[in-house]
Amino acid sequence: MLTDLERIRRKVEAGEPLEEREWEVLRSAARDTPGPTLRLALAHAWVNAGAEREALPLLESLRRDFPQDIQVRLGLARALLGLERMGEAERVLREVLALNPGDPEALKVLAVLALRRGEHGRARAFVADALARDPFDAEARLLKEELESGELAPPPARPAPASRAEFLAALLAALHRAGVACRRQGTHLLVKLASGGVGRMDVDSLHAAYREGTQPLKEHVAELVARLRGLSGPAGAEDGWEPRVRPVLRPARFSERAVGALHRPAGAGLEVFYVLEDEAFVRYLPETSLGPAGLSAPEVDALAWSHLEAHPAPVRAVVLEEGRVVLVERGTGVWAVAGGDGLDGARLLTEAQRRRLVAHVGEGPWCVHLGWREFALVCRESDEASRGALSRLGAAPDGIEGLFRLADGGLEAL
Repeated sequence: MLTDLERIRRKVEAGEPLEEREWEVLRSAARDTPGPTLRLALAHAWVNAGAEREALPLLESLRRDFPQDIQVRLGLARALLGLERMGEAERVLREVLALNPGDPEALKVLAVLALRRGEHGRARAFVADALARDPFDAEARLLKEELESGELAPPPARPAPASRAEFLAALLAALHRAGVACRRQGTHLLVKLASGGVGRMDVDSLHAAYREGTQPLKEHVAELVARLRGLSGPAGAEDGWEPRVRPVLRPARFSERAVGALHRPAGAGLEVFYVLEDEAFVRYLPETSLGPAGLSAPEVDALAWSHLEAHPAPVRAVVLEEGRVVLVERGTGVWAVAGGDGLDGARLLTEAQRRRLVAHVGEGPWCVHLGWREFALVCRESDEASRGALSRLGAAPDGIEGLFRLADGGLEAL
């Protein structure tokens, strides 16, 4: 016989509305039970009720607490779709595919998004991928029939993406209209935060994210402004930055670009900077934040590394194809540390991540490529073929050039 809580959970899964008593039972259980399951059910209940804005903070908190949980990310994507934040939802779904290549739910939702935009070729590819994994998936088969019905309008021609200057002009104008205090500083955009500090956004990274997406400029900028208004809106009780600080690796002389950001030397021509965990933006911690928080630079460093130590990233087998990194099922000698949050280079210096390297790649020393912020590539130093492949691989504009040797907990330039 079903318990009351299990019956409520099944109602949520079926998309049925809850009665007031059922809301109280679910809220109480979610508050008092460890793990993500009941909190995720509560978030889905909010979405079922059309209260996506109430669900979103809970889902973002769950993603921070359970970064490898696929269902949490799918729930977050669902809430973002309900708020018409399509670009952010697509990024979350791609994170799902990075954690679980070929995830059928992510593929089907990406297909629907592509259909909405008239990108029928992309939609067909997502549906074909889903059906290759499960030919009897009813939802995927319905999507395939819709694509083959011949009733779809021809896809509209996509305009050429805006240049960096056009993108920045549109973003600044929208920010000023929204009343968000901001200004340019070199290659960065500075945004005044409610805490009194300043959020520092890399303009090149923002423009690259726009170009990699499929949204029109106006829609993309509107989502950015909505996000930045949240960052600069009224401060709440949980606005303290200490639980969200993380270390990142940057090349030498990066401090000339991130003026005023807290940092220290890391060796091997690298520097450690500190960022505040955020799913959309790179926000460097300014040195001026230390005084009000009553912390020293070494204390912030220890705090940031302890947070990162608790969240190692998955290690995925990859193959290099014409300068591209492609996930594969079996190891080929090259592996990706793929947290997808820009912290993977620093993760290599944590004990928890090195234990995962030993389990997947084998004992070190290892050869490391940090050319992309989205992941770090690793092979065994003794694997000459893989080392050669990594040495020929380029780097993104915001990546770190060159190869490094990882051994004894430290990096050395090769």
